[in-house]
Amino acid sequence: MARPAVFVITGPSGVGKGTVIRALREKHPGLGLSVSATTRAPREGEVDGEHYHFLTPEEFDRRVAAGEFVEHAAYSGNQYGTLRSELEKNAEQGGVVLEIELQGARQVRASMPEARQIFIAPPTPETLRERLVGRGTDSPEAIERRLQVAEEELAAQGEFEHVVVNDTVERAVAELDEIISAA
Repeated sequence: MARPAVFVITGPSGVGKGTVIRALREKHPGLGLSVSATTRAPREGEVDGEHYHFLTPEEFDRRVAAGEFVEHAAYSGNQYGTLRSELEKNAEQGGVVLEIELQGARQVRASMPEARQIFIAPPTPETLRERLVGRGTDSPEAIERRLQVAEEELAAQGEFEHVVVNDTVERAVAELDEIISAA
């Protein structure tokens, strides 16, 4: 089966990955989006199979043991991963975006070196805090945990082929558009 162009997009929680990816896919309707699997509970309005594949920890572990994941990692107390079936589903598309965290991006880099690696960074750490608080989906404790993880993630930017600063969605999408078009 043909392998689609794979674009790995990562960055700290709250940096706006989902927002820029949605806008990018409007510009590139043939660009598929891999729906990640997670053990975390759905947030209000999230739909299983559309936003995430919501799995129990036992089901997630079973599928890891069966080799069904391209990558998987623990993040902020939950498991996340990319199912091989998601890449296969998108093989006929003009490419596929994996919106994943740092550990997963490293795993994909090791197993699929041809994948384009893109890090989305906030203009400042303070902006990241404001965005996490502003979205209103996490407790103050969860926000602090996410900010601690973000420090490690931001320190890893240099590992990535491309770093896009999300100061405005329009500018970030324009930069991502150039990266996708060049591929």
